[in-house]
Amino acid sequence: METQFVLVAYYVYLPVTILLTLYVAHVLFKQGRIFMLDIFKGRAEIADATNHLFKVGFYLLNIGFALMMMETRQDILSSQALVEVLSNKIGWFSVYLGIMLFFNLYLFFRGKKKSSQSAQMA
Repeated sequence: METQFVLVAYYVYLPVTILLTLYVAHVLFKQGRIFMLDIFKGRAEIADATNHLFKVGFYLLNIGFALMMMETRQDILSSQALVEVLSNKIGWFSVYLGIMLFFNLYLFFRGKKKSSQSAQMA
């Protein structure tokens, strides 16, 4: 019986975390293009290439982290335990994604600041 609940947890957890990652990446990097264009002084090709590389790295880090978090050492013997384990895992993954989102924003703003500083020196 426990194996059935664990498999259900995996079937729910994986799509939810992957979809969350895809959604956050889509929003972040669609809006991040504006920062990249500013950082690279309107050079769209290099801005888009860099933004795309950031996006691939974001996918790899976050989906990899979601897969590493998938294992549960807690016995899942009831529907209640299943919901509690999923809430905990998806909740912590959401917090992690939020931290990664703000970290990427920090990198965008830092790049913008460095770009402005180098423009003032030139």
